[in-house]
Amino acid sequence: MKVLVPIKRVIDYNVKVRVKADNSDVDLANVKMAMNPFCEIAIEEAIRLKESGKATEVVAVTIGDKSSQEQLRTALALGADSAIHIESDEKLDSLHVAKLLDKLIDEQQPDLVILGKQSIDSDNNQTGQMLAALRGWGQGTFASKVDINDGKVNVTREVDGGLQTVALTLPAIVTTDLRLNEPRYASLPNIMKAKRKPLDVKSAADMGVDLAARVQLVSVEEPAQRQGGEIVEDVETLVNKLKNEAKVVS
Repeated sequence: MKVLVPIKRVIDYNVKVRVKADNSDVDLANVKMAMNPFCEIAIEEAIRLKESGKATEVVAVTIGDKSSQEQLRTALALGADSAIHIESDEKLDSLHVAKLLDKLIDEQQPDLVILGKQSIDSDNNQTGQMLAALRGWGQGTFASKVDINDGKVNVTREVDGGLQTVALTLPAIVTTDLRLNEPRYASLPNIMKAKRKPLDVKSAADMGVDLAARVQLVSVEEPAQRQGGEIVEDVETLVNKLKNEAKVVS
């Protein structure tokens, strides 16, 4: 069973994000970048499937400029068998990414696609669902447990009311949630080996996908500063403030 794992390059989650002075975008100058945390979980789950004998090959793929190859090297160091870089300098929307992945699936013919439920930069939570719709495949989103047996994948999903388990016939799409697993760290020998492994580089422009922008970024602003709290003397005062000052109750 071949598993395809799309990953994304994002600002490291430990870094405080800065906005450009003209509010045109996030400032990426001299900022530490890393693999999206949900993508780390997806890679880990694919590797665990291989280690358990349920998968035979793990292929990592990323879409972006040349700097994105750093995250592909990380995926290889963690245990992916091969890596594909779909190169593009354009600012791509979720639908663009889903369509490019759809074209790649036609070529790679994976049995399972595992990807993070969302990226921590755009936070859209769209690509997995869009890809499943384009392929006409079953999807298990927000996965906290993945179990594969007899050509089916049982996905335990985290939903508002608790947990829901869906049974999907392979091939299928799975998006990962935080509680699915705890990603491993890459060892130094594997990091050194990954630096020498070849990457399959493709041009997004050559894949027959319309990459014209459909979403316009108008401006980026930092969130408003959080105001300090207030201690009240009793419940009556609290209710009065919620009603007359905060206006959150009537």
